[in-house]
Amino acid sequence: MASTSNVTTLIFTGLFQDPAVQRVCFVAFLPVYLATVVGNGLIVLTVSMSKSLDSPMYFFLSYLSLVEISYSSTVAPKFITDLLAKIKTISLEGCLAQIFFFHFFGVAEILLLVVMAYDRYVAICKPLHYMNIISRQLCHFLVAGSWLGGFCHSVIQILVIIQLPFCGPNVIDHYFCDLQPLFKLACTDTFMEGVIVFANSGLFSVFSFLILVSSYIVILVNLRNHSAEGRHKALSTCASHITVVILFFGPAIFLYMRPSSTFTEDKLVAVFYTVITPMLNPIIYTLRNAEVKIAIRRLWSKKENSRKE
Repeated sequence: MASTSNVTTLIFTGLFQDPAVQRVCFVAFLPVYLATVVGNGLIVLTVSMSKSLDSPMYFFLSYLSLVEISYSSTVAPKFITDLLAKIKTISLEGCLAQIFFFHFFGVAEILLLVVMAYDRYVAICKPLHYMNIISRQLCHFLVAGSWLGGFCHSVIQILVIIQLPFCGPNVIDHYFCDLQPLFKLACTDTFMEGVIVFANSGLFSVFSFLILVSSYIVILVNLRNHSAEGRHKALSTCASHITVVILFFGPAIFLYMRPSSTFTEDKLVAVFYTVITPMLNPIIYTLRNAEVKIAIRRLWSKKENSRKE
């Protein structure tokens, strides 16, 4: 941290100021976070224990669910407990840690979504070569690359902000630590830092989104050569992926591709992608995927039988 910084503790304004509204939010968001952990954890457990889900697609899905749990856990627990606190504080070091892990898991998820799109492209457009191309070794390499990409992205974000001096005030007009709200507390010009963050977050999100959209357009075009049954199955799988992509990228692009503001709408959008979306992903994937639903039922029936015995 820069030697001129004298701020050691930061205060969040929170999502809403009214204590009654905050208590309502606590009652609403706590079950959402618990559902996120349980739902995504169930997918990880089901894929790891079900022999029927040993394909690369489910391998990537299990890691996506693991990332979702981690991503939501960087913000949601602190945010939810702060809803009952009169003064919402966090140390400067804790704030930097939250920024690091929030962006780390966020970019890891983006790269995993790109990997899953590539997996579907090979499966649909080159089905005869699928197992040779998407080998188990390549699967591990792509997942490791996603984690590494998230790590490099977060290191850049922290290097940008760790050199800034923070002289006061120490009030962040948000409910969690992110770069733009923290820039407003720096007692120096942050134009260049803003440009770097714009390129590292905003443009990265847009380019990743365009790659994903392009890949799914190619997939949909190639589906014309498949049978009606094959088209239906592929469309069902791709529809789940596309829905998750839109839910994740829409709010992220909205926030990082426009000037920084402190409108309540921005905070509500942030709630959507930090708390709500991670809960929706397992619902989207399981409701539209018969194999996952069958595997979950089998896993549940095995547990019931073992209890009876």
